[in-house]
Amino acid sequence: MRRVMAPVQEAPADPAPSAAPDGQPERRNLRTEFAFELPRGYVDEAGTTHISGTMRLATARDELVPLRDDRVRDNPAYLTVVLLARVITRIGDITDVHTGTIESMFASDLAFLQDMYRRINSEGHTRAGVSCPDCGRQFVVDVAGGRLGES
Repeated sequence: MRRVMAPVQEAPADPAPSAAPDGQPERRNLRTEFAFELPRGYVDEAGTTHISGTMRLATARDELVPLRDDRVRDNPAYLTVVLLARVITRIGDITDVHTGTIESMFASDLAFLQDMYRRINSEGHTRAGVSCPDCGRQFVVDVAGGRLGES
């Protein structure tokens, strides 16, 4: 079954925090790290394919520091590479993710990570609305988890 992206009305936002018994507002747990599975996988120098990983929320510093990078000044498209290298905390067993790691990824994996970055930093989640091309039923999937064809 081919998934088609379509706008879906999402669940309403969380209500305002309620007051704790002591009158102080309850703290909401903020999710700052998101797991993902790459569509193809990163292949390291030894030929090992790494599929799963984690990305953290970006800070203002993460978005500002790359603008001073000469590689970004020479080629603005390189901003994506530098930015992803700053916020991806792990790919498979690799915890030292750097620009060379991102440069060596397949284009489809890079596009997936760019979309995920946009979702978690702009929308706050990794869910996307889809609809079945056969019946038109609309539902929400988590684009960061599970690979196509798996349950």
